[in-house]
Amino acid sequence: MTGKTGVYPCYENQFQVGDKKEGATSIADMETFGVKFDNGVEEWSPFDMEGWTRRLLTAKSVTISVSGKRNVGDTGNDYVFGKTFKNGRDAEGYFAWIFPDGTTVSWDDAVINVTNTGAGKATEVGPLEFDVMSNGKPTITLPSGGAS
Repeated sequence: MTGKTGVYPCYENQFQVGDKKEGATSIADMETFGVKFDNGVEEWSPFDMEGWTRRLLTAKSVTISVSGKRNVGDTGNDYVFGKTFKNGRDAEGYFAWIFPDGTTVSWDDAVINVTNTGAGKATEVGPLEFDVMSNGKPTITLPSGGAS
């Protein structure tokens, strides 16, 4: 997908999970995702600004909420489901978000917070819903192979 320009359908965003980057795999049957950036902004009002507030962005975190269907036997889907009853460091794993232009944003130890699995109406397909929460600074790899 490197070099892609213009508008694109959301399905061109892809995700990979695993214990490590090597061996990470996609997650079958995911349907929607949302991204929330939580930014820390420090504010102050010095005398020399004559009442105007100064600001500096000092912190960042990202939560990616993903929902779809539980697919027993798919490596990525099973990996996420396997975090359901884990706590502490056992709830962490490698996670990569691959943009349509080829940019990759990844964390070696993202927190995988499973929020729903299997619950729903009797006639519905069992869901798998989870949040991936940043855990430290991500690695950002640009399509040209460079990192930022």
